[in-house]
Amino acid sequence: MSFLGNLVWLIFGGLLSCIIYCLGGLLLCLTIVGIPFGLQAFKLGFASLAPFGKDLHVDKNFSGPLTVVFNIIWLLVVGWELALAHLAHAAFLALTIIGIPFALQHVKLVPMSLMPFGQDLR
Repeated sequence: MSFLGNLVWLIFGGLLSCIIYCLGGLLLCLTIVGIPFGLQAFKLGFASLAPFGKDLHVDKNFSGPLTVVFNIIWLLVVGWELALAHLAHAAFLALTIIGIPFALQHVKLVPMSLMPFGQDLR
């Protein structure tokens, strides 16, 4: 079932979402200061390719003061906008019965888009 869900997800917006995240990651990686944020954008892009069958994993070893600072910077600059976009997509998709599984995948991506440092989909 995850394969079919991921295939439909990929066709109807997952690929476009991945491309947008990766383009943002490339732009962020142009500067040395933006490289950690660009890598997180790549991680979000690849997570948005196939979210079905994966769970959010929080890495306990990756929780230091620098992680907190980077998450706060990410949250203030782009995290809240990405989270609102995922929630808006989820609300729209939840209007139909067929869209509910896809809405749940958007909701799954919200915590990662808010604070991606130290989190991963596995």
